[in-house]
Amino acid sequence: MTFSSHSVFRLVRLSRGPLLLAALALLAGCGKPPAGSSKTGSTAPAAVTVEVAQASLQPISASYNATASLEAPIEAQVVARTSGVLLELRVEEGDRVTAGQVLARIDPARPRLEVERADALLRKLEAELARSKELFERKLVAADVYEKIRFDVDTQRAVYRMAKLELSYTDITAPISGVVAQRAAKVGNLIQLNSSVFRIVDTARLEATLNVPEREIGTLRVGAPVELRMDALPGQAFVGRIDRISPVVDSGSGTFRVVCAIEPDARLRPGMFGRIGVLFDQRQEVLTVPREALVDGEGEAAVYRIVDGRALRTPVQLGYLSGELAEIRAGLDAGDQVVTTGKVALRDGAAVEIIGAAKPAPVPEAGTGVATDAGADADATKTDY
Repeated sequence: MTFSSHSVFRLVRLSRGPLLLAALALLAGCGKPPAGSSKTGSTAPAAVTVEVAQASLQPISASYNATASLEAPIEAQVVARTSGVLLELRVEEGDRVTAGQVLARIDPARPRLEVERADALLRKLEAELARSKELFERKLVAADVYEKIRFDVDTQRAVYRMAKLELSYTDITAPISGVVAQRAAKVGNLIQLNSSVFRIVDTARLEATLNVPEREIGTLRVGAPVELRMDALPGQAFVGRIDRISPVVDSGSGTFRVVCAIEPDARLRPGMFGRIGVLFDQRQEVLTVPREALVDGEGEAAVYRIVDGRALRTPVQLGYLSGELAEIRAGLDAGDQVVTTGKVALRDGAAVEIIGAAKPAPVPEAGTGVATDAGADADATKTDY
């Protein structure tokens, strides 16, 4: 916008005070370039601030990770094999018992009377049998009469034994050795036949069952080492091995059962929840970078490699992915710097400003992470479905 000198003269004559000042300010602002602009064009983009790490040689492990609860394969529900009033409890929850130990007693009065009655009748029949046998040998009693009495004695003898067995059932005994996990009755309760009174768990052997996707059926084997980490016991690791693998795959879920036997430890309890890592391969001195350096996109894995102050997108061939580490089989050399933080703002060839010293790749922790073959994009942890 421009004004001629004649127009300005007329404006000055027609205006006084504030109007004159506004006109002079308008003339002063005309023709000046906007603040921050340059006659020579736009300025170069600023360098992107990033953090980097060095590719280094480290061992890496291939493991399958899942979650599971500990189970005791040997446990038993102790049921009452006769009915009656519970008179005595000899153990409580948490007590360790041995097989055959008496845990509780039911009122034995009625079963004891049944034994006495069966015993008296048996002795009576045995006496009759003795007299009948003497008469039979003297040909004074028919053979069928003698045989009938003999059969009656055998029958009553069985009744007597049954009554004694019923009396023995008033002592509730432990069928297995282990720990009393639950007591379901109190003194004075009327116990019904086959009702549960105790639950006993043998904690000497613990197992964890994994439902593993069928794609892993070729990697797991019986005897493979297992590492267990419990949420209730942070920072502590427990060992075991694969005990057995199901020979079939469930068609509904697409998984197969893998049972891991855990080494006995007094700190472990049935029902505890934890994470299990099954180690099935180990590689020594392979080229690794932090997993956070990987850039996904366009169907291939890549990293931003630092060359002469610029970030170059470099495709890489992946090996195992384990925890925070990624194995690089091709595309990088040991000592190369790769961007770990700030990748979102980067473009291929962008200038970068590195903050801090290059960090080495993290040291892998045994039994953690999940390993996949080249080109895999699996998650850091496979979960058990």
